[in-house]
Amino acid sequence: MKSILVHPPQQPIVAEIQLAASKSECNRALIINALTGFQSELTNISEARDSQTMLRLLNSNDAVADVIDAGTTMRFLTAYFAVTNQKKTMTGTPRMCERPIGILVDALRKLGADITYEKVEGYPPLQLNGFNYSGNNELTMRGDVSSQYISALLMIAPQLPSGLKIRLEGEVGSRPYIEMTLNQMAHFGIEYIADWQHNVLTIPAFKYQPKPYAIESDWSGASYWYSIVALANDAEVELLGLKKNSLQGDSAIVDIMRHLGVESVFTDRGVRLTKIPAKASLGWDFTNCPDLAQTVAVICAIKKIRLSLTGVESLKIKETDRIFALQQELKKLGAELNEVEKDHLYEVTTLTDVPTDPVPSIHTYDDHRMAMAFAPVGMVSPILIEEPGVVVKSYPGYWNDLAKVTTWEEV
Repeated sequence: MKSILVHPPQQPIVAEIQLAASKSECNRALIINALTGFQSELTNISEARDSQTMLRLLNSNDAVADVIDAGTTMRFLTAYFAVTNQKKTMTGTPRMCERPIGILVDALRKLGADITYEKVEGYPPLQLNGFNYSGNNELTMRGDVSSQYISALLMIAPQLPSGLKIRLEGEVGSRPYIEMTLNQMAHFGIEYIADWQHNVLTIPAFKYQPKPYAIESDWSGASYWYSIVALANDAEVELLGLKKNSLQGDSAIVDIMRHLGVESVFTDRGVRLTKIPAKASLGWDFTNCPDLAQTVAVICAIKKIRLSLTGVESLKIKETDRIFALQQELKKLGAELNEVEKDHLYEVTTLTDVPTDPVPSIHTYDDHRMAMAFAPVGMVSPILIEEPGVVVKSYPGYWNDLAKVTTWEEV
């Protein structure tokens, strides 16, 4: 599909949506299961391309591991292949090879991994040449780096002869994702110590215990349905498979959306979304849920809610530079994303009635979240989403699910 034109719904939205499985939970479960010797029974495995790529590469004997554009898969597998003494070339798309990995590689080298860069220092592609344990069981890392580096090291820590202690310096970003990793490790028998007062994580040497594990539905995917309910004139949607006490950091969307016009009521099947009055402004720190920032920015642009965002520094090194992408595409909706304090504080303001064009055409920058964050604008007026196939990265059924509440056509 080259582009999809989304049309506003012609009647009130009433729907039940079975959300896709969380790729964040799934990718961690896949690595831990591999470390049990593939002895655990995992259910509700994500159909997202990232997770399917992880699954394929874990079961492959090929010398080259091409992660495509999956950052989590690159980081988790680099640590996994290193500690399990596998010789691999780690590579991906051109954009993947522009995403930094030096902090993780430096840490793995300290533990005993022999890793070389094939092109640019600090970036894929990498050559993993084996593992000879150094005896080092302590690492110090910045806390404000990608939590995926930290999670990658935590999951392999029990495999090390002396376990591992990780000291995190400075502010810790995306802490819920680190806690998700630790909680999943605990499910498989690891008794860790997390001293968050001093930001020290201690993992003993231990063998993971094979156990069944059911992967929860995806709160990141849920956020687009919150957007649909917020922007539609009349809507009630029940999202199936979500838990109130979720391990996923993006469950923060529940609290965010109370400000933006959506109430959540948990049921025995998931969560029911209904419309409530929205506030005039919102300030939110996205440090622990950066993947929600695009969705929230678009909602606020359309509803003319003044939005202040902090904690979005990591957006610049995602699938695309999401700050730049938002700045370019929000203009087409008559809104702006302005940097108020360098690399710290941004604001979304609506300048004109939106959208500015009769049918804005949204460039997606090969980023699944750009497509899914902007598509709900179609609840208000027609919108064209370019390269809609990018959603396969995390939510392959997104367009089929959207068709349950409104019409769209290929263009």
